[in-house]
Amino acid sequence: MITNVHNKEFLSVELRQLLESIGTLRTFQEGTYLFHQGMDAKEIYLIKSALVQVSLLSSEGEELMLRICKKDDIVGELTLFCDNPKFLLNTKVVETGEVFAINIESLQKELIINHTLSIEMMKWVSNHMRKFQSKIRDLLLNGKKGALYSTLIRLTNSYGIKRSDGILIDMPFTNQELAKFCGATREYVNRMLGELRKKDVLAIDSSGKILIKDLVYLKIKNNCENCTVEVCNMD
Repeated sequence: MITNVHNKEFLSVELRQLLESIGTLRTFQEGTYLFHQGMDAKEIYLIKSALVQVSLLSSEGEELMLRICKKDDIVGELTLFCDNPKFLLNTKVVETGEVFAINIESLQKELIINHTLSIEMMKWVSNHMRKFQSKIRDLLLNGKKGALYSTLIRLTNSYGIKRSDGILIDMPFTNQELAKFCGATREYVNRMLGELRKKDVLAIDSSGKILIKDLVYLKIKNNCENCTVEVCNMD
């Protein structure tokens, strides 16, 4: 039997309709950016069809990947309800598609009128701040190995398909991409994945997809707090 693992957090129909009604639909090509870290924040974005990577650039110029966003995800939401907001992160389009650009001032005016949608939007912002803090915590407290284990756990929650022999992460990732998720080098990830294969914790197929065979091992070694799937994911 094969089942999906991730219980995705969805926008309400009402909030999605509001964002679309006041947003401007734009097409972004692969390789372009919705915004860069440090830019003045005048808009947030609702993804209609694109695939977007969200990352943080360190003072040393190292890129730490934080999220993979797709249809119905909101990007740039951490700038809401702030004075003179600036974007905290970078957002790179990795698959061409359409995105609704929503003016922050216009959205805040609408949310003042509709308290129900205002509360929903604040919950969305709060949840993504928790995810952001959780990922940074994993890297700071558990080091690069813990960050890799955490990344694998989060990937199973976001893209995992349960099978009789484990959980398949149903999206291929290169070792370089995995390295960006945990602030490590590609060589380090190569070595760590090799060790996990020897311990029969995981396997990698010819397409680059990872099969997690012993998720409990990763959680124990990473002192996993068993956060909810809504927090522990890559969305």
